[in-house]
Amino acid sequence: MEEIKKEKSWWSRNWKWVLPTGGCLFFIIAIILFAGTLFMGVTSLFTNSDAYNESLKRVVENQEIIAILGEPIETNGMSGGNINNSNGFKTAALTIPIKGPKGEANIRVEGEGVGDTWAYQVMNVYVEGSDTVIDLLAAEKKLID
Repeated sequence: MEEIKKEKSWWSRNWKWVLPTGGCLFFIIAIILFAGTLFMGVTSLFTNSDAYNESLKRVVENQEIIAILGEPIETNGMSGGNINNSNGFKTAALTIPIKGPKGEANIRVEGEGVGDTWAYQVMNVYVEGSDTVIDLLAAEKKLID
């Protein structure tokens, strides 16, 4: 008579490597999700700031920059810098990479504000591959002088 031997289940044969692997995989995925959430939060903090939006608005309206970079002008990668908000007083120091069909540049913005009112000390566009610097505050400076 043949004896039928019952085979062990997949789980009982493999649990010793499945549990540690699954636990490590869970922690790796959790770290990636945390880092991604942090990255998206910081990025949205920059892109929703008044300094960021005002500088991009001035860039796409500036005919000299349009002549150099072409149209459309759009952001080119991740912005850097810092934004602080303490009791309604805000400061911003940002570098925003931009590009057009003809070239690339960086916007440098420095300003401070209270509420919705901002005063910018620096708002320049530095064209890559040349010594060209375009002051986006030049028109305001002429009005003050």
